[in-house]
Amino acid sequence: MPLTASDVDRFEAARPRLEAIAYRLLGSAGEAEDAVQETFLRWQAADVGRVEVPEAWLTKVLTNLCLNLLTSARARRETYVGQWLPEPLLAGDPMLGPADTAEQRESVSYAVLTLMERLSPSERAVYVLREAFGYPHREIAEILDITEAASQQIFHRARKHVADGRARAEIDQAAARRVVEEFLAAAASGRIEPLVRLLIEDAVSIGDGGGKVPARAKAFEGAVAVAKFLRGLFKPGEAKRALAGGAPELYASTANGDPAVVAVVDGRVVGVMCLEVTAEGIAACRNQVNPDKLERATARWALADHGKPLAAAF
Repeated sequence: MPLTASDVDRFEAARPRLEAIAYRLLGSAGEAEDAVQETFLRWQAADVGRVEVPEAWLTKVLTNLCLNLLTSARARRETYVGQWLPEPLLAGDPMLGPADTAEQRESVSYAVLTLMERLSPSERAVYVLREAFGYPHREIAEILDITEAASQQIFHRARKHVADGRARAEIDQAAARRVVEEFLAAAASGRIEPLVRLLIEDAVSIGDGGGKVPARAKAFEGAVAVAKFLRGLFKPGEAKRALAGGAPELYASTANGDPAVVAVVDGRVVGVMCLEVTAEGIAACRNQVNPDKLERATARWALADHGKPLAAAF
């Protein structure tokens, strides 16, 4: 039976929540959109008049689609060129989902999305549904076809794995801009000492070029090694400008709630560096330069009022 206008409206009302769940599960905006679209096709083919609780039905279908995608994604990432990082979402992107609580904001941070790569697909699903969206274990058990006790056990295990990471400092937009301004000033100084002062002792720097843009296969580890890398990264060079398609303008923004340096060439986002800030200093610089993972950021950038650049790179 064809969907009525009311049936379509019901799905569209659920779409933002479904996209936010799928993004947290998959770490990819493109894959999240595809999973939600496939969920719509399943909705379209179902006898929706017999669906008692549409929200629960849609969440169950979406989550199981994402679990299948996560299983295949693990195999693909074994052959991924270099380091794999999630797709960054810039400030205001509706796919970031709810941000009313510290747990919701934390669940979509770049640091936690990266840590969730350690989890099994079922651990990731339980963690996201419980921590970010507040689903009771009874409903999670029905979604995943497990017992309520199993859901509770999986959640505690997943939460422990994620909590093993360093505690992230929550900062507002103004504070994020100050962090980026100070970071860029240090990086542009040509010396490593100002950068070392901003970094914690065991800081790391990770880049994802996806084999399309040069990025080191292994992370830089330790404040001095990271500072030396960053000094070289922000040092002007003709080859870098050619690779980027011009001299990028650098802006202060946030991505996934973290302070971020956004590099833009002619309106195209060519890099997003997320800074993981703790009470002790910057713990990680995660740099996404894979163009396939910056298409949504570019589209979002075109809609945003981002002000003037702080600096020009290279």
